[in-house]
Amino acid sequence: MNTLTGQISTIEVNGSLALITTRVNDVFFTAIIVETPETASYLKLGATIKVLFKETEVIIATQTPEYLSLQNKVIGQVTQVDKGVLLSKLVINTSVGDIVSIITTKAVNQLGLTKGNHVTAMIKTNEILLSE
Repeated sequence: MNTLTGQISTIEVNGSLALITTRVNDVFFTAIIVETPETASYLKLGATIKVLFKETEVIIATQTPEYLSLQNKVIGQVTQVDKGVLLSKLVINTSVGDIVSIITTKAVNQLGLTKGNHVTAMIKTNEILLSE
């Protein structure tokens, strides 16, 4: 599980849903959760919070994708590639710390991913979890 620490910068509420924006260093992550400041005391502007997401939920692009609906994008450099028969593990050094991605080995080969490549790691808003 990728775990980052940041501060809540915005909270938008509609019914029982909240769209939370958290700043981690120079990057903003958005998460949509089924909680509100009324139901979860940790949801306060400026509060320190953990941003969590599975390695299998990290999408990799070799060019900066400008026209995608994905809101959570972090640019970094591949520092490790562990190729398996079906799946491969990438470690990407970013301004928010290391992010781990597990993608198919076929995708690694198709993208020509090797140590030193610059990539964009992307995570869907609904795949991000928040924790105190």
